[in-house]
Amino acid sequence: MNNKTAILIFANSAKFEAIQKPFQSSEILFDVLNTRIIEIAKQTGLPYFLSSEKNQTGATFGERFTNAIQSIYDKGFESVITIGNDTPHLETNHILKAVNQLQKNDIVLGPSKDGGFYLMGLKASHFNTETFSKLPWQTSRLHRSISRLVVAKRSTLSYLETLSDIDILSDVKTIIDSFRYLSKHIKQLLQHYISVEKKIYKTSTHLIHLLPSNFYFNKGSPSLF
Repeated sequence: MNNKTAILIFANSAKFEAIQKPFQSSEILFDVLNTRIIEIAKQTGLPYFLSSEKNQTGATFGERFTNAIQSIYDKGFESVITIGNDTPHLETNHILKAVNQLQKNDIVLGPSKDGGFYLMGLKASHFNTETFSKLPWQTSRLHRSISRLVVAKRSTLSYLETLSDIDILSDVKTIIDSFRYLSKHIKQLLQHYISVEKKIYKTSTHLIHLLPSNFYFNKGSPSLF
């Protein structure tokens, strides 16, 4: 097995994810997803390291992600494959494909449908902390920015298949409706959260209809007068 490559699981705790993600009571879901992603990493046979809000350093997402990757290189590894916890269709074979592609390429990306990526394989020789931390992380421009950077640096880039990650409720429906395999437990949890959100929406709509027709909604800043 490749002993120069390590996996970085960049994923916050389920409790923290439940605060960040716009789902009701999603802590159970992310607890299952965190357990699953660690098991997937173990199945590769590669060394893996977990970076969560408990040990990340940096003021921005870009800084925290960059520092986490650099910490793996500091351990002596020559390549890092980063993954998160919010892509239910990510499997062990995606990581192993990335390992193989890194033997011929400098960077490997597993693109997400939202313009980001669910996996990134990167050689230390093509990692620059200053450039990396300034990329437009957590935006739809990320994929394009990395592609332009690859061209500018004359690096070689290869892709894995495109998958969906979980950022908003519509992502959950897309994942469920996909023909790809999902474990029964994860599928049930995803269906549960869609059901909960629908109930909340219906309740909110009902309450609005009960308000007097002349009820005033302040859509701007609080009035000073």
